[in-house]
Amino acid sequence: MFIGEFNHQMDTKGRVILPSKFRERLGESFVVTRGMDTCLFVYPQEEWNKLEEKLRALPFTKKDARAFTRFFFSGATESEFDKQGRVTIPQPLRSYAGLDKDCTIIGVSGRVEIWSKSTWDEYFNTSQESFSDIAEGLMDIDF
Repeated sequence: MFIGEFNHQMDTKGRVILPSKFRERLGESFVVTRGMDTCLFVYPQEEWNKLEEKLRALPFTKKDARAFTRFFFSGATESEFDKQGRVTIPQPLRSYAGLDKDCTIIGVSGRVEIWSKSTWDEYFNTSQESFSDIAEGLMDIDF
């Protein structure tokens, strides 16, 4: 499971260090793709395979299914860490997520998300105001 929030900097070549506990869980090869809310999703191969199976089962005759799978798979790239524990983010993915220097990396259960720090800060500040309402609408769990 991936948990926590970390701030790192991306270098001029588009490389960013992920936290060591995330690197261990991601393994040697993993997938980076466009995520929701203009962040990037990073999946260990096992999680990616489960997700791919679900998406492949969507009916290609449905316009929304075609659009979503195109969006999701066209941005996907298999990645690995270099010797310094950095991952290189391809330019199209950096552009999509607005990544330039300051990044926030968060653990979200089965995946890692990479955000532009400014986008994350804005998202977090906006979302925290409605966190209780969102939780109430989604589940019957007492925190």
